[in-house]
Amino acid sequence: MQTRNFFLALAIATSSLASLAFVPLSPDNPTVSLKRSTANPAPKDLTGLAVATFAGGCFWSNEETFEEVRGVTVVVSGYAGGTVKNPSYEDVASQRTGHAESVQVYYNPKQVTYQQLLDVFFLGAHNPTELNRQGPDTGPEYRSVAFYRSPQEKQLIEATIKRIDASHHYDAPIVTQVAPYTQFWTAEDYHQGYYRLHPTQGYIDHVSRPKVEKFRKAFPNLLKPAEVL
Repeated sequence: MQTRNFFLALAIATSSLASLAFVPLSPDNPTVSLKRSTANPAPKDLTGLAVATFAGGCFWSNEETFEEVRGVTVVVSGYAGGTVKNPSYEDVASQRTGHAESVQVYYNPKQVTYQQLLDVFFLGAHNPTELNRQGPDTGPEYRSVAFYRSPQEKQLIEATIKRIDASHHYDAPIVTQVAPYTQFWTAEDYHQGYYRLHPTQGYIDHVSRPKVEKFRKAFPNLLKPAEVL
């Protein structure tokens, strides 16, 4: 938490929060041109959509990763897996609420399956073998969790973990928690779309970007067309 908070404090100190309403073109990724408002990010019309929730370290890179998956309508950063209602970023950072930084993925199951999202999560979005941390970020708020909404989803998660462990894709076993979904709390407005809003920010450039690039290389067949991004 300390590493990212340092960069976050710099970003907030040098820019107005009001300027976060629109997403600028990224000079090093000109295909990212979507001007996405961060107000009320969850879709109002859920017709034909399904929802999946994952926690895999800092939600900035996880949000961007899933945003780039074809069939995903929108991704919302927030907090899940805790016991306190409507926690703030500071509450979660205190490690007293039990929440993990998470993303809520709204997707069209006719275009991308839950199994494909699981593959992205376990093989492209983060390192599921790190316990209560992701890279420089340490603490239970950065733990890996796959939240299930049905017995079928739980079975798919457990089968995916078993398959990846058996393949020895990672040098260590997966430590991802498999937990029932209970409640998702949307994070503060300035966290939504943070990756695109701050493409040259230190943490994004050195920590988040490599994770997103790892996903792009691993799943080129699941990427949205550039014009959609």
